[in-house]
Amino acid sequence: MDIICDKRESGTLLQVSGRLDALSAATFEKDFLQVMEGGETKVVVDLADLKYISSAGLRSILASAKKARKAGCTMHFCGLKGMVQEVFQVSGLGTMFTVSATVEEAFGA
Repeated sequence: MDIICDKRESGTLLQVSGRLDALSAATFEKDFLQVMEGGETKVVVDLADLKYISSAGLRSILASAKKARKAGCTMHFCGLKGMVQEVFQVSGLGTMFTVSATVEEAFGA
């Protein structure tokens, strides 16, 4: 898994690619927390290039979201497609978070 962090005026974009699984879940949480601890109040997670997400990946998203909520930070998702989109729908994550089609829409949300 690779994560590219892009600080913008209206928040921070995390572009996640590859696989979010047991091997990479801790890295996702660490990177997300690092952004949040920097004082960010809005994080958009772009999953357009994520090919696979496991239950460990889902847990890392939920753990990150819980910490974000306590810190007053919002977490938005965009670019869901294929297997990743199915997992979000089946798991109910799609109803727990703001999900947009594009990065631009997510920052406008």
